[in-house]
Amino acid sequence: MESPETPRGDIRDRLQTDRPHSARVWNYLLGGKDNYPVDSEVGEAILTTFPEFAAVARLQRRFLARAVRFLVGEAGIRQFLDIGTGLPTADNTHELAQRIAPESRIVYVDNDPLVLVHAEALLTSSPEGACAYVDADVRDPERILAEAAKTLDFSRPVALTMLGIMGQVSDADRPAELVRALLAGLPSGSYLALSDGTNSNEALNRAVLAYNQQSANTYHLRAPEEIASYFDGLDLVEPGVVPTVSWRPETDGGTADAPDVSVAGVALKK
Repeated sequence: MESPETPRGDIRDRLQTDRPHSARVWNYLLGGKDNYPVDSEVGEAILTTFPEFAAVARLQRRFLARAVRFLVGEAGIRQFLDIGTGLPTADNTHELAQRIAPESRIVYVDNDPLVLVHAEALLTSSPEGACAYVDADVRDPERILAEAAKTLDFSRPVALTMLGIMGQVSDADRPAELVRALLAGLPSGSYLALSDGTNSNEALNRAVLAYNQQSANTYHLRAPEEIASYFDGLDLVEPGVVPTVSWRPETDGGTADAPDVSVAGVALKK
């Protein structure tokens, strides 16, 4: 396996190559090469405990594609704030959006230094639109909104996308309040698209426990009802908060291999 390119000085100082990181483990599960041996080792351990986990990773990407196509095509959204974007792969948010509407503007947010290096190199906008990256933590919504406002026009609707990110926030950090704080900074007509893992599968619970014992950042599975509460006060788009595989399924690569271990929804802020 190839190792990721060496980041520049200040970024390199923040890397923790002796412990797995969620973005790099996810990259391994998706078949990427932007990870270190410690990440692939944990990825293999997860697959040993829960072999369907790679299918979960693919399922999240397919939901992203379906949600973005809905938001651009049906809802008319032209601005995206993508938090917890992870390492760039095929069909990133800006590629999906700008394929339909080249004038779309996208701001990516992540706090993994390796993601920053790759984002700067790979996330290139169409000439008509814009694509920017914010190095920030989801626990700092004020900074995220202030930095995003340099690229996005907050007098116009924005789609806030949060896939697999709130599970990385502990209960002590009050994840629902963070979602509300981010939405409070967006105008009426904006949308939230969110998907996260649930605690309803015992094998997945064991796999995540094994991951948390080794990782630099822990993951927190939650009940479907708790994840659904992130949409409180919004108007849910049909079919509501449902298993991720069931949110407006299309012929988008197949879902037969996808276990029912996460939920997803899209909702409008009036």
